[in-house]
Amino acid sequence: MFDPRPLVDIATAIGQEAAALVQRMRASAVVSFDTKSTSTDVVTAADRASEQLVRTRLSELRPGEPVLGEEEGGTVVEGLTWVVDPIDGTVNYLYGIPWYSVSIAAQLDGESVAGAVVEPATGRVWTAARGYGAFLDGSPLRVSATTDLSLSLLGYGFAYRPERRQRQADTWAGMATRVRDMRRAGAASLDLCSVAAGRLDAYAEHALGRWDWAAGGLIAAEAGAVVRLPGSSPELGEDATFAAAPGIADAMYSALVESGFGKV
Repeated sequence: MFDPRPLVDIATAIGQEAAALVQRMRASAVVSFDTKSTSTDVVTAADRASEQLVRTRLSELRPGEPVLGEEEGGTVVEGLTWVVDPIDGTVNYLYGIPWYSVSIAAQLDGESVAGAVVEPATGRVWTAARGYGAFLDGSPLRVSATTDLSLSLLGYGFAYRPERRQRQADTWAGMATRVRDMRRAGAASLDLCSVAAGRLDAYAEHALGRWDWAAGGLIAAEAGAVVRLPGSSPELGEDATFAAAPGIADAMYSALVESGFGKV
């Protein structure tokens, strides 16, 4: 029987190396940047250096296995593929907001089986292996037990393009009266981990890359969340990512649909 836990150990060790590099570059003010899809979608020298480190270490420890990374690309293939976000939350990183991560996942035939999300600013490590649970620094994680949508805390995100942001803002305005409160933190992997820890009751966002959710989505699911990944929920939009505590998952899903989330 395939045991994904050794892959978690590899993702964790390499993630911690990359996180240390990212922090050293931040402390040295090596934060020069270019833009990607829009002027607000930035990529730093640290993003590139982090991904290069991860790719090098994977080639040493898991030779011949393909890597899909946010900066250098790649494809998901049959068999094992490593999925890497060298810095998730780059804008936070640029501004010195300590909510960003290095995210590394192993996917088997396109589905996550092992993952680690490392926080460079704090050293915290979130991990999961399919079928073996989710953990924060070795302590088991469990989603919140909430059953009341009106008392739930929802995490969300925005797309980079202004016209889509406006449509999303309209959706979030519609959701504001349905939940206790909402949070926009700026790092999808950590938002998904927050659902796993019960720090958020639910999270929803459009336009994430596979590298954004590959590790965090597994961590949330292994902690008991209802997780829907891009392509699985047409009512929310083909590029929607959704995670919620089971006690409010159906109600949150319906509220998002009614608020126009799937039409943005």
